[in-house]
Formats: sequence, C-alpha cells, structure tokens
Amino acid sequence: MAESARLHKHYREVVKPKLRTDLGLESDMQVPRISKITVNMGVGEAVADKKVMDAATGDLAKITGQKPSVRKSKKSVATFKIRENQAVGCMVTLRGARMYEFLDRLINVAMPRIRDFRGVNPRSFDGQGSRNRSSSPRSHTTRSTRSVAWT
Repeated sequence: MAESARLHKHYREVVKPKLRTDLGLESDMQVPRISKITVNMGVGEAVADKKVMDAATGDLAKITGQKPSVRKSKKSVATFKIRENQAVGCMVTLRGARMYEFLDRLINVAMPRIRDFRGVNPRSFDGQGSRNRSSSPRSHTTRSTRSVAWT
C-alpha cells in the first residue's frame, strides 16, 4: 500500500478527531473535509499565439503533476477577438493523494515564498467553505491568471 500524503495523515490523526469533539459530531462522516482542488489558468494571449497555450498547459502539468484539460470559449466575443470553441484556458481537478500533496506543497512551500505574505484573507472563503485564490499575472511567464479553488 502506498504511503499517504503527510497532510492527509495529519488530518486523519489530529484534525479530524479534534473537529469531531469540538463540533459535537456523532459520526466521522459528518466532519468537514476537502473533496477536491481545481486549478484554473486563463490564457488570454493564446488567442494571438497558439504556442502560449502549449507553454501554459506544460507549466500547469508541472505544477500539479497531472495533464490539464484545455478549456474552450462557449461563444464569440468580438471585443476580445475570441471565436467560439477557441482555446482560452486550461484546468486540472485534483482529488485524493495528489490533492493532499498539492495542498501540502502550496501551504508549506509556495505561500511562504510570497513576498510580504501575512496569511490567508478570511474573506476569500465563500458561504459553503470554498476558497478561491488568484495569483497576479506578473508571477507567471505567459502573463496568465491562475486560480486555485478547494471545496
């Protein structure tokens, strides 16, 4: 059996029992948990140059360890010079061990390296507990926007 992710092990052994007692839950299935992490990258410059999309999918594959699916536009928008079914971004949905490994690397490696990082803003969570994080276009070579959401 493969060794589980460090963060998942910590969740099972420490966080889950404490949450269960603090919230007064009867069953382990009632304890809140992370079900998936979706990583999206909008690549607006892919309209002009197809190589930008290839570079973005390659970068996202390196970041997540999984091949991203290319997302296409649903309808034409003349202002942005986008046609219907034209590649405009890519996304990856992570579940299970890959999800916990990615979250562990995000929390312990990537976020502490952000300049002037002072923690996660509580307002970035919606009413259902989903969290959206977006990084600025300057942080990526293809000038794209990356957003990470976990539910």
